[in-house]
Amino acid sequence: MKLLHTADWHIGRTLNGYSLLDEQKYAFKQILQIAKDEQVDGVVIAGDIYDRAIPGTDAITTLNEMFKSLNIDNKFPIFAISGNHDGAKRLNYGRDWMQFNNFHINTLLKEAFTPVETQDTQIFMLPFFDPMDARVYYQQQGMAEEKVKDIKTIGDAMQLVLADIYAEFDPNKKHLLITHFAVSASADKEIDLTSETTSKVGGLQTLTASQFDKFDYVMLGHIHTKNASPSLNIRYSGSPVKFNVKEAKPGLKKGVYIVDTNEEATKTDFREILPGTDLIPLEETWETLLDPDFYSKQPVRKDWFAITIKDFDRSQHTSTNVRAQLQNIYGTVVELDYDNIAKKSDEQNTSENISQLSNEAVVGQFFESITGDPLSKTQKALVDDIFVELERGE
Repeated sequence: MKLLHTADWHIGRTLNGYSLLDEQKYAFKQILQIAKDEQVDGVVIAGDIYDRAIPGTDAITTLNEMFKSLNIDNKFPIFAISGNHDGAKRLNYGRDWMQFNNFHINTLLKEAFTPVETQDTQIFMLPFFDPMDARVYYQQQGMAEEKVKDIKTIGDAMQLVLADIYAEFDPNKKHLLITHFAVSASADKEIDLTSETTSKVGGLQTLTASQFDKFDYVMLGHIHTKNASPSLNIRYSGSPVKFNVKEAKPGLKKGVYIVDTNEEATKTDFREILPGTDLIPLEETWETLLDPDFYSKQPVRKDWFAITIKDFDRSQHTSTNVRAQLQNIYGTVVELDYDNIAKKSDEQNTSENISQLSNEAVVGQFFESITGDPLSKTQKALVDDIFVELERGE
């Protein structure tokens, strides 16, 4: 099979109040064209299709148009799963009807054990789930209560889930997996979870590549950069759009993978997605930012800018509307921050852009500012569980 692997569309996402829908539509047009040029056998969307469990009407309309273009107008089969940002039950609506048109979507754990079958391939689609989902599922399957209680971490749950998936393997076929988790190369190697834009929900604990070594190839979602891929056969496609400044760093290309399993060894080819309106991070002094020799070399009034002003003494600019002056030069400034090494940590914390912190980090900072102590391991786990429920709230 030849598949286009993409993930983490986060349709409906905003960047500090600026809608990204037009940028997401621009990226989708490129994805569709790549699928046509490559004549793929299907399009994989590995979770976080929407940005929130209850998306807005504009997001729903946009995604419906994208799915119609892929699946109905251009006849591409779709293989999609829900991620931690998606509302699993809502996204599951109409699933049975969609299958008649080769639109396969799994959002519930119980659906992961029945693969999509082709002549020579089994495609297993494992949506994001948490340990509580696994407890409920295995209790319904008749597992003894004592064993159900032993499912405490995502690692515990995944061990059971994968064992049951492996039991469904047809030895005469190749085995592909689509899933949405943080997976590291090994237990002693960490991956950067900050690219999972608003929260590390589902990523507080990582899984390891060795757990998936029975699959011929694994297509991942959850981390927004392909650079986090733990191995050659277990890859993140990354998101097609830049969602924050950290994702706008030089060298972090956005795109999709073309995955070809027709040969004995699976081949992959990364195809870059170019932005319509790019996000340009600048970190310079106030004097440099206002220097025509500097800003004349920037894509002013074309792209978006995230500006950090270095060594900025606010007391010297009390009558200056800093944002307005910068926007008059650069155009759209989606983010404005200050980096003043002369200030104490309290002022630095005040100026820190909260949009770059995970929800857990915000809670942790607030807790420490009130109590003087950091969250304990148990408290961190509790906070993570709460945000799981909020992100996936129905």
